[in-house]
Amino acid sequence: MTRPVVSIIGSALTGNMGAVAMLESTLSSLRRDLPGARFVLFSVYPAEDRRANRHPDLEIVPAAPRQLGVTINLLALVYRCLPVLRPTLRRRSRAIEALTASAVLLDQGGITFSDGREKYLLYNIASVLPALLVRTPVVKCAQAIGPFEGRLNRLAARAVLPRMRRIYTRGRLTHDFAVGLGLTNAERSADLAFTLEPSGDEAERVGASLDLGVFEREQVVGVAPSAVIARKIDAAGAPRYVGDTAELIGTLLRAGRTVAIVPHSARRGTEKAHNNDLPLCREIAAAVGAHPRLLLVDQDLGSEELRYVIGRCSVFVASRFHAMVSALAMGVPTLVIGWSHKYREVLEMFDLESWAMSHTEYAVPTVLARLAELEDESAVVRARLAEHLPQVVALARRQLTAIADLAAGDPR
Repeated sequence: MTRPVVSIIGSALTGNMGAVAMLESTLSSLRRDLPGARFVLFSVYPAEDRRANRHPDLEIVPAAPRQLGVTINLLALVYRCLPVLRPTLRRRSRAIEALTASAVLLDQGGITFSDGREKYLLYNIASVLPALLVRTPVVKCAQAIGPFEGRLNRLAARAVLPRMRRIYTRGRLTHDFAVGLGLTNAERSADLAFTLEPSGDEAERVGASLDLGVFEREQVVGVAPSAVIARKIDAAGAPRYVGDTAELIGTLLRAGRTVAIVPHSARRGTEKAHNNDLPLCREIAAAVGAHPRLLLVDQDLGSEELRYVIGRCSVFVASRFHAMVSALAMGVPTLVIGWSHKYREVLEMFDLESWAMSHTEYAVPTVLARLAELEDESAVVRARLAEHLPQVVALARRQLTAIADLAAGDPR
């Protein structure tokens, strides 16, 4: 019996720990449902992901933006138009060989085809077009899409999204946008990172590099900054995100609180800000200054380990999307400062959308006031998280079951 091949794009083994959580959850689930399956990750950072790869059944294929957008898409077009060259293309191009052998391509991009992000439209299209050209089914795993008011984005979405085998929408708002566009292949779901299963030894692994005693002694306020939010706030006027965040943390420290700065997206060995909050977090910590109750989580932690650290916090302030997901999954009351509908629609699943703020509201007094309210209502918030989390996890897992059925030849 031929072992099914599943290709994946949009997630990673390094950098954005949300992308790592989605990938790890997918591999774990599909291994159970598809014994003997092989996996291919089309990676933006192939060298980093190869070094981090501990999965014998996972192959890393280079797919940096230019390589994906030009080389792989061009070869896929030739494959489609010139059948006589198909055997040669499969022999000469590992990307084409992997795509043509795959039962499905999973697109795990976090947000695609969204107004205001037109500069990413070419990449959104390039990620799925080669599979469409070689006639491999594409499933968009739970993600945000829309809104579609912008003419260019609407045209691109109407051209591409109906050709997906399935689109799993990550919340009510995204689903409403999909239905409004006329899509009939969309299904409500939840973010795959909610299905990440702890291995049970996270405390031991984290404790080897990070002093966990602070979480035993103190009620820790976790803060997950975001380079994306920083750019958006600073672009609206004079650069202030680092200074404001340092002032926020400093105020908490002067009030006797303990604060942990948690970069949920980190690429070590580079100062580039794409999928990398570590340089920003270090800059914020330096602006605050050394303090005995300030902890910068600067260790090289994986997605499970970071989730464990976040779960030890008493409350959390999240600007990076999957830091929010980790906090919710661990039952931690969370104040969210976001830039898109994708934050609010996830909080809606827990009846907690009132704890979402726009980046346009970011100001130290406002955040401090809302954080104080959150701590006052923490018991109610924790109860809602405990009530809704099993339903959210089940909703996320349902898409993995359907993907396994498709890969096994049963497209129910």
